[in-house]
Amino acid sequence: MDIAYLSALSAHAGSVVGGLTSGLTSWLSQRSQVRAGQLAHEVSRREELYKDLIVAASRAYRNAIVNNQPQIPELVSLYAIVSRMRVLSSPQTVACAGKTMIATTDTYFAPNKTIREVHDPRRGFSECAREELQAFTLL
Repeated sequence: MDIAYLSALSAHAGSVVGGLTSGLTSWLSQRSQVRAGQLAHEVSRREELYKDLIVAASRAYRNAIVNNQPQIPELVSLYAIVSRMRVLSSPQTVACAGKTMIATTDTYFAPNKTIREVHDPRRGFSECAREELQAFTLL
């Protein structure tokens, strides 16, 4: 084999290896950027859903502590949000949301409360939701 061919073949092989390395690096970089974008979108969706639940539960609880007549549209809205959570959230977070929903609904059937008797039925859910969102940031 002629030395010129060997030199040309080595240069060509080096070029191919360099090109493949560059392409692989670009592909891996693009893949990690897409994954980061997907995680950010997923966190955003859950944050919005959790916010909706807290707002709906607050509205229903506000009415329940001063009124014994259930506001059906508010309760249906609360149930709908929890159902949407069953699709996206962990079972633990859904369970916490269910407890919040039950505590809020039960308040309608309890005697009206004074300011000293009011408690926050959303607290457990808020803590579960925060833990779940923090788990996403660790991925």
